[in-house]
Amino acid sequence: MSESTERVVLVTGAGRGLGVEIARQLVDAGHVVVVGARDVEAGAAVAKQLGENAWALHLDVTDPESVQAAVEAVDRRHGRLDALVNNAAVHFDPGADPVTEDLDIADGAWRTNVLAPWRLTQAFVPLLRAGNDAVIVNVTSGLGSLARMGAHSPAYSVSKAGINALTRVFADALTRDGIAVHAVSPGWTATDMGGRGGRPVAEGATGIVDVVRSPGAAPSGSFLQDGEHVPW
Repeated sequence: MSESTERVVLVTGAGRGLGVEIARQLVDAGHVVVVGARDVEAGAAVAKQLGENAWALHLDVTDPESVQAAVEAVDRRHGRLDALVNNAAVHFDPGADPVTEDLDIADGAWRTNVLAPWRLTQAFVPLLRAGNDAVIVNVTSGLGSLARMGAHSPAYSVSKAGINALTRVFADALTRDGIAVHAVSPGWTATDMGGRGGRPVAEGATGIVDVVRSPGAAPSGSFLQDGEHVPW
C-alpha cells in the first residue's frame, strides 16, 4: 500500500482528547475519517474543524443498536472500512486499591474498554473484509502489560489487559481474512484522562496513526508503542 493511498478510518471516542488528535493526523495524511462520538455535538464540532475529509457519526460503543446503526451508515457512505481504531475508554482509576475498589467502576471499565471493542469488531468485520490492507487498532496502555502490572489503576489495568487478550484472539481469528489486529499504546499522554505530566497528545497519537497507515510493519497481534514491541 502506498502511503498516499486514501483510507477510510473509523475512530471511536473521537469527540475529545486522544481521539481528536488521531483523527486530525489521519485527515492531515489524506485519509477519510469517521469521527465516532457519543456526544453528538462534540463529534460534529471535531468533524467541522477537520474539514471535508471527516464526518461525524453518533456512536455509543456500549449500545448494540447504536453500533449497528453506525455499521449501516459507514456501509451506505463508503461500502468498506479500511481501519477501525477502538479508542473509546473509561475509568482511569489511579491510586485505587484493588482490595477496596468499587466493582461498579470495574464493571464499567470492562464494558467500555473490552466488551465494546469486541462488539465493534464483530459488527465491522464484514466492512473490513471489503477494505484495503484492513486493520483493527485497539488503543491500549502499558498498564495492561502483565509483565509490568502492579496495583496501580486496577480497574483500568485489568481492562487494558483484557483488550490486549482480545487483540491476540482476533489476530488469530482474522488471519484468514487478511485483517491485521494490533494493540497500540500511546504512552502516558496529557489528556483529560491521563492528566498533567504526560507527553504531548500529538506524540501519543503518532504511533497509533503509523499503525493505521502501515498495518503490516509488525506481525498481526503485536503490542506496540512508538513502533516498538511492548512485553505482554
